[in-house]
Amino acid sequence: MSGTLNFTLKVWRQNGTKDSGYFEEYEAKDISEHMSFLEMMDIVNEKLEAENKEPIVFEHDCREGICGSCGFMINGQPHGHKSRTTTCQLHMREFKYMDGGTIVLEPFSAKPFKVLKDLMIDRSAFDRVIQSGGYVSIRTGSAPDAHSIAVEKDSADKAFDAATCIGCGACVASCPNASAMLFTGAKVTHLGLIPQGQTERYSRVQEMVNQMDSEDFGHCSNFGECTLACPKGISLDVISQMNKDLLVSQFKG
Repeated sequence: MSGTLNFTLKVWRQNGTKDSGYFEEYEAKDISEHMSFLEMMDIVNEKLEAENKEPIVFEHDCREGICGSCGFMINGQPHGHKSRTTTCQLHMREFKYMDGGTIVLEPFSAKPFKVLKDLMIDRSAFDRVIQSGGYVSIRTGSAPDAHSIAVEKDSADKAFDAATCIGCGACVASCPNASAMLFTGAKVTHLGLIPQGQTERYSRVQEMVNQMDSEDFGHCSNFGECTLACPKGISLDVISQMNKDLLVSQFKG
C-alpha cells in the first residue's frame, strides 16, 4: 500500500562561484514513497515557482543512473545513504525512517568543483583529465573478425568494470582529501587493459595523472571512502593499476 511522507529540506543556496552561500529550509509535504528523489525536488520547485520564488538549481539529464550529472550530498553522503545508487535512482521510500525529519542537501565540495548555482557544480575538470589522454589513436571503426584479437578474460572483465565509471564526482566528494584517483584510475585502467589502448598506454597515464594534479585535486591516502560512495562500485584496484602503469612509464622513455 502506497504511503506519503513529509520532510523539511535544508538546502544550500549559492548564487554563483563568488557568492558565500547559505542554507534555506523548504517543506516537502505529501510526497509519495514511490517517487524518486529528483521527482520530489521537482514538486518542491513547482511550489516555489507558483509562489514566484526562485527554484532550487540541481543538475540532471538521463535520470537513469547513466550520465552522472545528478549527484549532490544528501545528509552528508554523496548520492545519499543507499549504496551503488545515483541521486536520480534514489527513491523516497529509502527515507521512510526520516518521515517528519530534516534532509540536508549540499553540492559536492572540492576545490576543482566550483559551485555554479545551488546544488549544481562544474565538473569540467574531469573532462580535461579525459581529454588529456582518454583516447585511442588506432582505427576502431569496424568490428574485427571473431577471435582475431586475443583478450584475456581477466583483463576484459577489469576493463569493463572500470568503464562503468560515469564521472559523477562522488569519489572526490567523499574523499577527505578531495582526490580524483579513483576516477582517473578507472579511465586509465579501462583503456590500458584492452588491445586498442596499448599504443598510448604509458603516455596516457602520465598525461592524465599530470592533468589530474594540475586541476588541484588532493592526494590519495587510502581511506577507501571513494569506492564506498561510487554508485558503480569501482574497485580500488584501478588506483593500483594506474600507479603500476605510471611506474612502468618512467622506464619507457
